Amino acid sequence: MDGDVLVSVEGRRLKLSNLDKVLYPSDGFTKGEVINYYSRIAPLLLPHVTGRPLTMRRYPNGVDGQSFYEKNAARHAPDWVRTVSVETPGSTTGAETLDFAVVDDLATLVWVANLASLELHIPQWTVAPRGGKHPPDRLVFDLDPGAPATIVECCRVALLLRDELAAAGLEPVAKSSGSKGMQLYCAITTSAADAPSGYAKALAEKLAAAEPGLVVAKMAKNLRPGKVFIDWSQNNQYKTTVAPYSLRARERPTVSTPITWREVERCRRPEDLVFTADDVLDRVDEHGDLFEPLLTEDPPKLPART
Repeated sequence: MDGDVLVSVEGRRLKLSNLDKVLYPSDGFTKGEVINYYSRIAPLLLPHVTGRPLTMRRYPNGVDGQSFYEKNAARHAPDWVRTVSVETPGSTTGAETLDFAVVDDLATLVWVANLASLELHIPQWTVAPRGGKHPPDRLVFDLDPGAPATIVECCRVALLLRDELAAAGLEPVAKSSGSKGMQLYCAITTSAADAPSGYAKALAEKLAAAEPGLVVAKMAKNLRPGKVFIDWSQNNQYKTTVAPYSLRARERPTVSTPITWREVERCRRPEDLVFTADDVLDRVDEHGDLFEPLLTEDPPKLPART
């Protein structure tokens, strides 16, 4: 399987290459297994990335090799891959706009996986059919532990956030980052692109004032050791967060995995919330899509600042 393989995916012709190439050396996890994972998880993953411009983090030589973020997909995308032009102020390319791929179907997801795009990153908004952006429909809190804090401390902060968000009429869901921390999301309705950042910042500052030994809301890294930074800035319209069910480029093929609140409450060791691709495929048979609340057609309004 070292050569090219032609496949048909939902009527689209694709050339897959180097399927035996090991991308996760510690587990012997190959490019073919990456494509297999994304193909099998697609029914749950696709609803969460559909309509969202994709930033790919590619590892052509595996997780031990150099990586790069790719936003401009048009130069090598098949003509059937949907692309959208998005403003990219401050881009390292010097371009004011770039053409992003939008993963709306299985064939596009397989094409992305074949590029060794291990990580999939998306914004908190979708693109409009005729161009431009819809207002944000997700509120996100990225919980980043400063060593020696771990995801165990993140879970404590997540429970505090859950109570605040629920009291405000929102329905938070949680996932591991697949790396060190975790994220909380809520489906929202808002007409202001900057409103989610403002709300998230105010709530982060409220918790930092109430729990100064556990929570920090400022970005300065010297404030983070032993605490959990609530990164409210991930709501910025120009930022992205790793997608649910995305692989991560860690030593093992871990996944950013939706988790139950019972799992959050019971977390005592970092290993309690580490899930590999195989684990996730088994989990969805038991739990289904724990992020399904984000797909509601009638999300609540983003509250006024807390």
